[in-house]
This record gives sequence, structure tokens and C-alpha cells, in this order.
Amino acid sequence: MISRRRPGLNNEGLNEGLSDQGPDDMHDPVHQDERSFFAETRPAKTGSGTQRGPQAAGLKSDGSQSQDEHYHGHRDRLRQRFREGGDRALADYELLELLLFRLIPRRDTKPIAKALLARFGSLPEVLGAPVQLLTEVKGVGDSVATDLKLVASIAHRMLKGELKGRKVLASWSSVIEYCRAAMAFETREQFRVLFLDKKNALIADEVQQTGTVDHTPVYPREVVKRALELSATAIILVHNHPSGDPTPSRADIEMTKLIIETARPLGITVHDHIIIGRDGHASLKGMKLV
Repeated sequence: MISRRRPGLNNEGLNEGLSDQGPDDMHDPVHQDERSFFAETRPAKTGSGTQRGPQAAGLKSDGSQSQDEHYHGHRDRLRQRFREGGDRALADYELLELLLFRLIPRRDTKPIAKALLARFGSLPEVLGAPVQLLTEVKGVGDSVATDLKLVASIAHRMLKGELKGRKVLASWSSVIEYCRAAMAFETREQFRVLFLDKKNALIADEVQQTGTVDHTPVYPREVVKRALELSATAIILVHNHPSGDPTPSRADIEMTKLIIETARPLGITVHDHIIIGRDGHASLKGMKLV
């Protein structure tokens, strides 16, 4: 739900950052990179050098395949399936497992991939989860969690690149896909504005406010002021409902109408207000609410 605020108030965004670990933390066992937990054990040394025999060849004493040999073969097979059939050849947990190969070397990552999916429900929700929740999954530490968020950011940037300079109203499905990737799995409400030029091409996409789980303050005059700064002639309002249900509230509708009334005298058109949820999206214009 977006809260209504009188025009003219100062815009106070809520920012949240992650503090970097200092050098001393690297020697603290509690803060060590989780990759050390998965580090491959070095071959045992003997008096004459490195251990020789079946163990050195990846075999157990009875000649059967060792665990290390098994997962290396599994990784090769999974990569080959991806090369030949692309992402459609793999299940979600296998795609995630393939990614984790790079992040957690030399150990079986299938249990971690399945644990992540069990915890968050789907691959998009894994990539959309905040770092602090990702690290609650056994085997995922700060470095792996940050790398997962990096992948999500790259995917988001790629979708944004597809919209940049294009006529947004002619690519509505791409707009929805982009907004879902950016906001559907956020744990707090965000109020986002897409600024368009006179040809309805995307000029900028900006998060105006970040609020709580069910509330975001919005300042109509700040929205319109920013549109004038960017020489935008039209805007699309977007915000998310972390509950998953995109049904607009009364406050959402009233705030949209207030922004429309503030923007109209200045020649700025509000094309729509889209609400994004995990279960889908809602268009206030499509629902004839504005």
C-alpha cells in the first residue's frame, strides 16, 4: 500500500547498505569465506612425497569411484547437457547447481541448490532474496550470496537494456517482464517511476522511495519535479506488493489520481500505475480505476 503524502514535503528515502568486512575479520573463524568450508582436501604427504596409489587416482582402496571423482564427472555431464540443449535441458535446481559450480569449487553443490529452492520456492525468488536470508541456508556465506545477487543484477540490467530507447507502450509485455524481474520478490515496497519522452521511449527508470513491507511514502510534487528535470512528457508509475497479491488498495488509487492531477497542468501524462506481486500484476488503467 502506498501512503498519501501532501505535496511539498521533503523526500526522505530509506537506504540500506552492507558494511564490508575489515582485514581483521578475515582471520575470525566466524567470518571466514564459506568457500574454505568446501575447500578440497589436499593429498596426504608421505615420507617420499605425495600419496600414491588408488586414492591419488580418485579411487577407493577397493577400486570403486571416489566422491570427488563422482562429482567431477557429474559437473562435466551437466555442462554438456547445457551446451547441447540450453536452459530448457535443465531443471531449475540444475541451473542453480551449474552456477554454484563456479561459486563453490570442488564440492557437490546439488544439496545447496535444492536447499535454496526449498527455502525460497523458485529460482526467481532465490535470486530476488536479500543477502541476509540467503546466508541462512547452510553452505551459503556472504561471498556466494553476493555473487547470486550479482547474477540477478546482470539479468535485470539486460532486461532494462531491451527497453532503453524503445517505444515502451508498444512493448508492454517487456515492460511487465522488466518490472517483475526488478520488484516482484523484493521484501519491502518500492515506488518506481519510468520516465518517457514525447515518443514514449524510456528516458530513465528510478526508484523514488523504498518503504516497509506494506507501506511506501510518495510525494507527488517530487515525482513531477523529477519528470521536468528529465524533460519527460509521460510517466508510468510502478510499485510492488511484497505480500504477493497485486490487488490495488484504496490508498494506491487515491495516490495515483493525485499524481495525475499534479502532472496534468504541466503537460505530463500518467499512462498507468502498475502493481507488481509474486502472483502477477495489476494495471489501474486496465482495471479502469484511473
